[in-house]
Amino acid sequence: MYSMCTLCGCDSADIVAGIDEAIKDGVDVLSLSLAPVFDVEFSRDPVVIGALSAVAKGIVVVAAAGNNGPEFFIANSAPWLLTVAAGSVDRSFETVVQLGNGNHINGEAFNQVSNSSSKPKPFPLYVDKHCKSSPGRNVAGKIVICHSTGPMNDTGPSINKSDISGIMSAGAAGVVLINRKAAGFTTLLEDYGNVVQVTVADGNNIIEYVRTTSKASAKVIYKNTVLGVRPSPTVAAFSSRGPSTFSPGVLKPDILAPGLNVIAAWPPLTMLGSGPFHIKSGTSMSTPHVSGVAALVKSSHPDWSAAGIKSAILTTADITDSTGGPILDEQHQRATAYAMGAGHVNPTKAIDPGLVYDLGITEYAGYICALLGDQGLAVIAGDPMLSCKMLPKIPEAQLNYPTITVPLKKKPFTVNRTVTNVGPENSIYTLKMEVPKSLTVRVYPETLVFSKAGEKITYSMMVSRHRNGREKSLEGSISWVSSKHVVRSPIVAVAGLVSPLL
Repeated sequence: MYSMCTLCGCDSADIVAGIDEAIKDGVDVLSLSLAPVFDVEFSRDPVVIGALSAVAKGIVVVAAAGNNGPEFFIANSAPWLLTVAAGSVDRSFETVVQLGNGNHINGEAFNQVSNSSSKPKPFPLYVDKHCKSSPGRNVAGKIVICHSTGPMNDTGPSINKSDISGIMSAGAAGVVLINRKAAGFTTLLEDYGNVVQVTVADGNNIIEYVRTTSKASAKVIYKNTVLGVRPSPTVAAFSSRGPSTFSPGVLKPDILAPGLNVIAAWPPLTMLGSGPFHIKSGTSMSTPHVSGVAALVKSSHPDWSAAGIKSAILTTADITDSTGGPILDEQHQRATAYAMGAGHVNPTKAIDPGLVYDLGITEYAGYICALLGDQGLAVIAGDPMLSCKMLPKIPEAQLNYPTITVPLKKKPFTVNRTVTNVGPENSIYTLKMEVPKSLTVRVYPETLVFSKAGEKITYSMMVSRHRNGREKSLEGSISWVSSKHVVRSPIVAVAGLVSPLL
């Protein structure tokens, strides 16, 4: 572990120094649960700068996508970083609020109070919009219904624990906390005490019941920990969404991993609370999951490059949830590639991907040259003597990335990709495409025939839209399928995409 931050924040010099120290120590994987508060261009981002040096040494750098979702910028979006979004797991700390009219509202409570009897006692309901206890508000012996108001990320609780304590000190029987509207079906659990958290839709049903009933009441039934919750995974509301501000021609985030309501080990007696475990949510939680998968792949294939390991993780990701349908977002709508990247990480499949899209430091340098020129290369690479004159300028779309982002327009646009055989010597892969009807995709060749391990084959893809339309983006995918492997790459076609040297 390398200390880069204090309670006052993270200094750029300390971040770069920490990464440099890790490089000197010979680490295999760097897990960075760091994200800037504001959107920072690549040449001024210490994580981007430090990570390029690490990747040049073969180190896989895994970084958090940030907790600015569902509407704001994504962090750590340089293509040499493995950028991780946060999703749910199939576990719920289920709690039922049974209303006096017999309706059941399913919620969650991290602190599960044992039901003292088979028939829990009902209590009157009291609506207090701002979760504040104050003189004149008689909450004694009542269940208080109130709304979350705080940030929707892992930097702080939805409401202050002191407010909950104040309500409970005033004699309340409990609290039902309603999620924010933007959270949708994402319930960001906190260790509040005797609190049940519900979605905004269910919370509104409770409030309507109180409004239309003269003696509204409810009782709370604790179900303890429930596994096999469906649908799962879903994208967490707070998880930052793409596209990247500074490199929209590279799909970000890269991958989705568990980051909602994770039971995390905690150092004892810190200023942030005592251990040994806390419930935490954020891309800071999902990042270490993928770091572990990267270490797993690295241990199986120690000679693979950082880009090769990233490719293995992306092209083998799951795109369906526990119901067999597409992965959903916080509103239970189909998640876009800008929310989940290539899909949800699958550790078992990542060890044996069949093919990989490889990249080296020279290609990254050529990408920087196309994007930022000589000055950008000198700053990010940390060498003022470097020049783009001797390097090929590689546009974003032409970077040999395992995901494909292209302009959405009637005129055909062609990209090239090169895959390396890391599976059986004699392998044949055939093309499978899943694209919307309004998008034309042609790939040549449609069959890849490998005769040895390590062999490389380049294919071309031409993308165009059928006619002028109003869609801002269209998504599809191509997969190279053999008898043992499926190597999938999402395609994102974006209207108005401006990429260097297109």
